[in-house]
Amino acid sequence: MIKTISMLDFPNAKINLGLLVTEKRPDGFHNLESCFYPMGWCDALEIVQADELTFTMSGLPVPGNPDSNLCLKAYKLLQQGFQLPPVHMHLHKVIPMGAGLGGGSSDAAFTLKQLNSLFELNLTPEKLEDYARQLGSDCAFFIRNEPVVAVEKGDVFKPTSVNLDGYTCVLVYPGIHITTAEAYGNIVPKKPSCGIEMFLKQDVGVWKEVLKNDFEEALFPSYPELAGIKQQLYNAGADYASMTGSGSTIYGLFKKEPANLVFPGHYLLWKGLL
Repeated sequence: MIKTISMLDFPNAKINLGLLVTEKRPDGFHNLESCFYPMGWCDALEIVQADELTFTMSGLPVPGNPDSNLCLKAYKLLQQGFQLPPVHMHLHKVIPMGAGLGGGSSDAAFTLKQLNSLFELNLTPEKLEDYARQLGSDCAFFIRNEPVVAVEKGDVFKPTSVNLDGYTCVLVYPGIHITTAEAYGNIVPKKPSCGIEMFLKQDVGVWKEVLKNDFEEALFPSYPELAGIKQQLYNAGADYASMTGSGSTIYGLFKKEPANLVFPGHYLLWKGLL
């Protein structure tokens, strides 16, 4: 029995608290170590039972063929094991692409969760994570959507006690789309002398000296405006500022809401209390 014929949800972004690229894998991917932390910057995804499978989008333009969107891929992946009725999916895109925020991965994971609930598939979080890993390296994070330390390809998780409740986070996307290939092109993997978990246990005010994103060193020389945004956030009083993912969003963590933050009009900004 179907509980309802439609469902609306809000796939959210994430940031990386530190990101170390530790080695290149035989399969061509890279092993990494990072802390994934959910953010309140959200898309909107509605799934409605329909006579035929359709998918539409609004909001920020998404490059590429809509037929290759991860939401559709998530539906078709589940369809391999279940007799899913056709649905209409509408995605309103708010989280920018190529921004290191995991928006596409979140959309895919939320599609899996919504279909699981809508059609009472009774898939456990563990099984949903298995499906999500087939769609993308960090898709599985958004199934439980809680802070974790991510290792291997970013799809194996360890619990973490890091808690940013009470901090205000400012996310700044300058409109620079950085492809994964470009981001990894200048990366030299290296084994860290100390794991990220040790740094996360320290006060946020200490992170500036110890918690690094390897992609900053690789990308800041080509995109000096990114380094400028990071410095502007520190000048405004951020306890910690960093690039998230492989760019190009820069975020700052503030103990109190910052004032006098002014960026060019074409930048996309999000600010929220964690």
